[in-house]
Amino acid sequence: MSQWVSGKITEVNWWTPTLFTIKVAADVAPFQAGQFTKLAMTIGDKRIARAYSYVNAPKDPVLEFYLTEVEGGKLTSGLAELEVGSSIDVESKANGFLTIEEAPQRQALYMISSGTGVGPFLSILADGKVWEKFEKVTLIHSVRYNTDLTYQDFINAYEKLFKQFTYLPLVTREAPLKGLKGRVTELISNNKIAEHLGMSELHKDSHFMICGNPDMVKETSVLLQTLGYNKHRRTEPGHISVEQYW
Repeated sequence: MSQWVSGKITEVNWWTPTLFTIKVAADVAPFQAGQFTKLAMTIGDKRIARAYSYVNAPKDPVLEFYLTEVEGGKLTSGLAELEVGSSIDVESKANGFLTIEEAPQRQALYMISSGTGVGPFLSILADGKVWEKFEKVTLIHSVRYNTDLTYQDFINAYEKLFKQFTYLPLVTREAPLKGLKGRVTELISNNKIAEHLGMSELHKDSHFMICGNPDMVKETSVLLQTLGYNKHRRTEPGHISVEQYW
Protein backbone atom coordinates (compact mmCIF):
# COMPACT_ATOMS: atom_id res chain seq x y z
CA MET A 1 0.00 0.00 0.00
CA SER A 2 1.33 3.44 -0.94
CA GLN A 3 2.50 5.74 1.82
CA TRP A 4 2.21 9.41 0.95
CA VAL A 5 3.93 12.48 2.39
CA SER A 6 3.01 16.10 1.86
CA GLY A 7 5.44 18.23 -0.12
CA LYS A 8 5.82 21.94 -0.78
CA ILE A 9 6.85 23.43 -4.12
CA THR A 10 10.06 25.43 -3.69
CA GLU A 11 10.76 26.28 -7.34
CA VAL A 12 9.11 26.08 -10.76
CA ASN A 13 11.15 26.50 -13.94
CA TRP A 14 9.59 26.53 -17.40
CA TRP A 15 12.09 25.53 -20.11
CA THR A 16 9.62 25.78 -23.01
CA PRO A 17 5.85 26.34 -23.24
CA THR A 18 5.35 22.63 -22.45
CA LEU A 19 8.47 21.47 -20.56
CA PHE A 20 9.01 22.41 -16.93
CA THR A 21 10.80 21.41 -13.75
CA ILE A 22 9.43 21.50 -10.23
CA LYS A 23 11.42 21.26 -7.01
CA VAL A 24 9.72 19.87 -3.94
CA ALA A 25 10.59 19.79 -0.25
CA ALA A 26 9.29 16.48 1.12
CA ASP A 27 10.48 13.89 3.63
CA VAL A 28 10.69 10.78 1.45
CA ALA A 29 12.44 7.48 2.05
CA PRO A 30 16.00 7.01 0.70
CA PHE A 31 16.13 6.09 -3.00
CA GLN A 32 18.65 5.12 -5.66
CA ALA A 33 19.52 7.34 -8.61
CA GLY A 34 17.39 6.30 -11.59
CA GLN A 35 14.33 5.35 -9.57
CA PHE A 36 10.88 6.93 -9.75
CA THR A 37 8.10 7.80 -7.36
CA LYS A 38 4.54 9.08 -7.73
CA LEU A 39 3.13 12.58 -7.48
CA ALA A 40 -0.53 13.09 -6.66
CA MET A 41 -3.07 15.90 -6.59
CA THR A 42 -6.80 16.19 -6.07
CA ILE A 43 -8.30 17.73 -9.19
CA GLY A 44 -12.01 18.38 -9.03
CA ASP A 45 -13.33 15.54 -6.91
CA LYS A 46 -10.72 12.98 -7.99
CA ARG A 47 -7.28 12.14 -6.63
CA ILE A 48 -4.89 11.52 -9.52
CA ALA A 49 -1.40 10.02 -9.25
CA ARG A 50 1.30 9.47 -11.86
CA ALA A 51 4.88 8.14 -11.81
CA TYR A 52 7.83 10.50 -12.31
CA SER A 53 11.57 9.91 -12.05
CA TYR A 54 13.77 11.74 -9.61
CA VAL A 55 16.11 14.16 -11.40
CA ASN A 56 18.05 15.07 -8.26
CA ALA A 57 20.79 12.90 -6.77
CA PRO A 58 19.73 10.90 -3.69
CA LYS A 59 21.94 13.03 -1.46
CA ASP A 60 20.19 16.27 -2.46
CA PRO A 61 17.72 17.55 0.15
CA VAL A 62 15.30 19.02 -2.42
CA LEU A 63 13.47 16.71 -4.81
CA GLU A 64 13.35 17.56 -8.50
CA PHE A 65 11.04 16.34 -11.27
CA TYR A 66 11.12 17.04 -15.02
CA LEU A 67 7.65 17.21 -16.56
CA THR A 68 5.83 17.87 -19.77
CA GLU A 69 2.40 19.46 -19.93
CA VAL A 70 0.25 17.06 -21.93
CA GLU A 71 -2.81 18.51 -23.60
CA GLY A 72 -5.79 16.94 -21.91
CA GLY A 73 -3.56 15.23 -19.33
CA LYS A 74 -5.47 14.48 -16.14
CA LEU A 75 -2.60 15.34 -13.81
CA THR A 76 -0.26 17.54 -15.84
CA SER A 77 -2.94 20.21 -16.18
CA GLY A 78 -2.85 20.56 -12.41
CA LEU A 79 0.93 20.27 -12.14
CA ALA A 80 1.33 23.05 -14.70
CA GLU A 81 -0.55 25.43 -12.41
CA LEU A 82 1.65 24.82 -9.38
CA GLU A 83 3.43 27.80 -7.83
CA VAL A 84 6.03 28.19 -5.11
CA GLY A 85 4.33 27.32 -1.86
CA SER A 86 1.78 24.99 -3.43
CA SER A 87 1.25 21.57 -1.87
CA ILE A 88 1.65 18.24 -3.60
CA ASP A 89 1.64 14.65 -2.36
CA VAL A 90 4.69 12.47 -2.97
CA GLU A 91 4.83 8.71 -2.54
CA SER A 92 7.48 8.11 0.10
CA LYS A 93 8.96 4.90 -1.30
CA ALA A 94 10.69 4.91 -4.68
CA ASN A 95 10.48 2.13 -7.26
CA GLY A 96 12.33 0.98 -10.36
CA PHE A 97 15.43 -0.94 -11.38
CA LEU A 98 16.99 1.51 -13.85
CA THR A 99 19.93 2.05 -11.53
CA ILE A 100 23.69 1.65 -11.54
CA GLU A 101 23.36 -0.80 -8.67
CA GLU A 102 21.30 -3.11 -10.90
CA ALA A 103 23.49 -2.71 -14.01
CA PRO A 104 26.11 -5.39 -14.77
CA GLN A 105 29.81 -4.57 -14.97
CA ARG A 106 30.66 -3.63 -18.55
CA GLN A 107 33.14 -1.43 -20.38
CA ALA A 108 30.66 1.10 -21.78
CA LEU A 109 27.28 2.48 -20.71
CA TYR A 110 24.80 4.05 -23.12
CA MET A 111 21.92 5.94 -21.48
CA ILE A 112 19.30 6.37 -24.21
CA SER A 113 16.41 8.74 -23.55
CA SER A 114 13.67 10.71 -25.24
CA GLY A 115 11.88 13.78 -23.91
CA THR A 116 11.59 13.92 -20.13
CA GLY A 117 12.97 10.37 -20.00
CA VAL A 118 16.39 11.99 -19.59
CA GLY A 119 15.44 12.74 -15.96
CA PRO A 120 16.66 9.52 -14.28
CA PHE A 121 19.95 9.72 -16.17
CA LEU A 122 20.61 13.21 -14.84
CA SER A 123 20.15 11.78 -11.35
CA ILE A 124 22.59 8.98 -12.16
CA LEU A 125 25.21 11.42 -13.45
CA ALA A 126 24.91 13.57 -10.34
CA ASP A 127 25.03 10.59 -7.99
CA GLY A 128 28.55 9.68 -9.12
CA LYS A 129 28.60 5.86 -8.94
CA VAL A 130 28.51 5.65 -12.74
CA TRP A 131 32.01 7.10 -13.06
CA GLU A 132 33.49 4.30 -10.96
CA LYS A 133 31.74 1.46 -12.78
CA PHE A 134 32.13 2.28 -16.50
CA GLU A 135 35.11 3.33 -18.61
CA LYS A 136 32.87 5.07 -21.16
CA VAL A 137 29.55 6.78 -20.45
CA THR A 138 27.36 8.19 -23.23
CA LEU A 139 24.09 10.07 -22.72
CA ILE A 140 21.87 10.06 -25.82
CA HIS A 141 18.86 12.40 -25.65
CA SER A 142 16.30 12.40 -28.46
CA VAL A 143 13.93 15.37 -28.85
CA ARG A 144 11.83 16.96 -31.57
CA TYR A 145 13.36 20.45 -31.55
CA ASN A 146 16.61 22.03 -30.39
CA THR A 147 14.76 24.05 -27.75
CA ASP A 148 13.69 20.78 -26.12
CA LEU A 149 17.31 20.05 -25.18
CA THR A 150 17.18 21.19 -21.57
CA TYR A 151 19.60 20.98 -18.62
CA GLN A 152 22.43 22.04 -20.93
CA ASP A 153 24.48 23.84 -18.26
CA PHE A 154 24.37 20.74 -16.06
CA ILE A 155 25.32 18.38 -18.88
CA ASN A 156 28.09 20.62 -20.23
CA ALA A 157 29.63 20.85 -16.77
CA TYR A 158 29.81 17.07 -16.50
CA GLU A 159 31.37 16.79 -19.97
CA LYS A 160 34.16 19.07 -18.75
CA LEU A 161 34.57 17.27 -15.45
CA PHE A 162 34.64 13.68 -16.72
CA LYS A 163 36.65 12.76 -19.81
CA GLN A 164 34.88 9.39 -20.03
CA PHE A 165 31.52 11.15 -20.56
CA THR A 166 30.00 12.02 -23.95
CA TYR A 167 26.70 13.77 -24.58
CA LEU A 168 24.94 13.12 -27.88
CA PRO A 169 21.67 14.97 -28.61
CA LEU A 170 19.39 13.75 -31.40
CA VAL A 171 16.88 16.11 -33.03
CA THR A 172 14.14 14.65 -35.20
CA ARG A 173 12.24 17.58 -36.74
CA GLU A 174 14.88 20.19 -37.60
CA ALA A 175 18.61 20.53 -38.22
CA PRO A 176 20.44 20.00 -34.94
CA LEU A 177 22.63 22.73 -33.48
CA LYS A 178 24.67 19.91 -31.94
CA GLY A 179 24.61 16.17 -32.46
CA LEU A 180 22.67 14.28 -35.12
CA LYS A 181 19.32 14.48 -36.88
CA GLY A 182 17.06 11.46 -36.83
CA ARG A 183 15.41 8.85 -34.64
CA VAL A 184 17.59 6.78 -32.34
CA THR A 185 16.67 3.47 -33.99
CA GLU A 186 17.52 4.84 -37.43
CA LEU A 187 20.86 6.21 -36.24
CA ILE A 188 21.80 2.94 -34.54
CA SER A 189 20.80 0.92 -37.61
CA ASN A 190 22.82 3.02 -40.06
CA ASN A 191 25.76 3.17 -37.64
CA LYS A 192 25.71 6.98 -37.51
CA ILE A 193 25.81 7.04 -33.70
CA ALA A 194 28.87 4.80 -33.59
CA GLU A 195 30.61 6.84 -36.29
CA HIS A 196 29.79 10.10 -34.52
CA LEU A 197 31.40 8.69 -31.39
CA GLY A 198 34.53 7.79 -33.36
CA MET A 199 33.92 4.03 -33.56
CA SER A 200 33.28 1.54 -36.31
CA GLU A 201 30.51 0.00 -34.21
CA LEU A 202 29.05 0.22 -30.71
CA HIS A 203 31.04 -1.51 -28.00
CA LYS A 204 30.14 -5.19 -27.72
CA ASP A 205 30.88 -5.05 -23.98
CA SER A 206 28.17 -2.44 -23.39
CA HIS A 207 25.13 -1.90 -21.24
CA PHE A 208 22.13 0.08 -22.52
CA MET A 209 19.71 1.86 -20.21
CA ILE A 210 16.60 3.13 -22.03
CA CYS A 211 13.89 5.49 -20.77
CA GLY A 212 11.28 7.66 -22.48
CA ASN A 213 8.43 7.30 -24.93
CA PRO A 214 7.14 3.70 -24.73
CA ASP A 215 7.38 3.19 -28.49
CA MET A 216 11.00 4.38 -28.51
CA VAL A 217 11.84 2.15 -25.57
CA LYS A 218 10.30 -0.92 -27.19
CA GLU A 219 11.69 -0.31 -30.69
CA THR A 220 15.20 0.43 -29.44
CA SER A 221 15.21 -2.62 -27.20
CA VAL A 222 14.07 -4.88 -30.04
CA LEU A 223 16.66 -3.40 -32.40
CA LEU A 224 19.51 -3.91 -29.93
CA GLN A 225 18.45 -7.53 -29.49
CA THR A 226 18.72 -8.07 -33.25
CA LEU A 227 22.29 -6.77 -32.96
CA GLY A 228 23.19 -9.42 -30.41
CA TYR A 229 22.51 -7.65 -27.11
CA ASN A 230 20.26 -9.32 -24.54
CA LYS A 231 17.78 -8.08 -21.97
CA HIS A 232 19.28 -7.79 -18.51
CA ARG A 233 17.81 -9.80 -15.64
CA ARG A 234 19.06 -10.30 -12.11
CA THR A 235 19.24 -14.03 -12.69
CA GLU A 236 20.72 -13.67 -16.17
CA PRO A 237 23.00 -10.64 -16.71
CA GLY A 238 22.51 -9.01 -20.10
CA HIS A 239 22.95 -5.71 -21.90
CA ILE A 240 19.58 -3.91 -21.90
CA SER A 241 17.64 -2.32 -19.03
CA VAL A 242 14.46 -0.34 -19.66
CA GLU A 243 12.02 1.79 -17.71
CA GLN A 244 8.37 2.06 -18.68
CA TYR A 245 5.97 3.53 -16.15
CA TRP A 246 3.22 4.88 -18.38
